[in-house]
Amino acid sequence: MTFDRRSVLFGTAAAFAAPLLSVPPAYADAKRQALVDSSLEAARKILAGKDYPDAPRYMDGARGVLIVPELIQGGLIFGLAGGRGTLMARSAPKNWSPPAFYAMGSGSVGLQIGAKVSEVVFIIKTEKGLQAILDHKFKFGVEAGVSLAVVGIGIEGATTAAGGADIIAFASSQGLFAGATLEGSFLDPDNDWNALYYGSGASTRAIVIDRKFTNPGAEPIRQFMAKW
Repeated sequence: MTFDRRSVLFGTAAAFAAPLLSVPPAYADAKRQALVDSSLEAARKILAGKDYPDAPRYMDGARGVLIVPELIQGGLIFGLAGGRGTLMARSAPKNWSPPAFYAMGSGSVGLQIGAKVSEVVFIIKTEKGLQAILDHKFKFGVEAGVSLAVVGIGIEGATTAAGGADIIAFASSQGLFAGATLEGSFLDPDNDWNALYYGSGASTRAIVIDRKFTNPGAEPIRQFMAKW
């Protein structure tokens, strides 16, 4: 019996390479993992913290959440905002998808003083609101038939107005930023980040609706969200 030396060498190399190729791409992906971890901390602060006692009530029946752990706004005349976040969808009670990545930004003209860093949790109450965010680049205040309510410390009457909204934003802010709102802000799926974290072909819909992708680094935030 004879052996092809090249085949043996190739087979040995493949055997050593296989475990490396099977490792999900993300535990070593510190940038994406840091955003997932920051999203978990922001969710804990707003959904389980004492400053927003009404937030858990709005989680009842919610179709999804989009968490932006750091939305930076600032400027003097031109106001700019930017940040990244994660979207999760719920298919059944306590059954949440892994997070998909989004970019958020806006621009406005007017009297802007100082700067503000915000943590924002968008509770998506309706299927209409979830589909609007999934289907294309979403712009608050422009999407037909999709209503937004903003709840934050010092925003009087916001909780009452939030009752019939498709999307409710709970915002925690530090610093001064006169005249800034979420109206006109946009959300844009980031499938480049999705692919880096989950692997090739990981689109937003494939992650949060079809559940075709997973990553062990996302389990802590899924376990936290399983409270609802």
